[in-house]
Parts: sequence; structure tokens; C-alpha cells
Amino acid sequence: MACFRVEADGIVLVVRLTPRADRDAIDGVGRLADGSEVALARVRAVPDSGEANAALVALLAKLLGRPKSAVAVARGATQRLKQVRISGDANMLSATISNWPKVEKDADRA
Repeated sequence: MACFRVEADGIVLVVRLTPRADRDAIDGVGRLADGSEVALARVRAVPDSGEANAALVALLAKLLGRPKSAVAVARGATQRLKQVRISGDANMLSATISNWPKVEKDADRA
């Protein structure tokens, strides 16, 4: 199972976010204990007043070549596991994300 699902005008990406990290980055795609895949993201921002979510939106927009207005946290705004809606060409977005490296470590402990 992929860490995203394709929709009519974009994708929904499942992300496990780590705030207060040493850098802003996508580490790849990991697997949760239940077997589902998630994109592993880290941001320097703190999880206060939506700062970490805003940093995640900016990071994904930059990496996927989309404007920030095309990226939004759809679910899980106050949780580590989030669903992020990304508008655009679903085939191009899917291809880009599918090329992210697979991470062997357990994403629940990342």
C-alpha cells in the first residue's frame, strides 16, 4: 500500500511528522506497525500555533514543485500522523513520491 492515494485533482499524502528536528527534510517512506506506509517528514519548527504544519506545507510545496496554496493539511493538524492534500497533476505527484527512498526502520519509532 502506498503512502498516498490519487484523487480527481491531486493526491492525499499520509505523513508522519517530527517537529523540532535538526533540519527540514523528507527522509523517505516508512512503514507503521499496522503495515501502512507513511512519508517520514521532519521540520525545525515547533508544534505550536500551527508552525510545524506550516513548515510541512512549505517543505512539500518546494519538493513537489507546487505553490503553497496547493498544499494543505486535511486531517491530523494536531497529531503526528497527518493527511496532506496536494493539488496538481496526480501522475506527476505520484511518480515523484514513488521515487522517495524506502526506510527500513519502524516509522512508529522514527
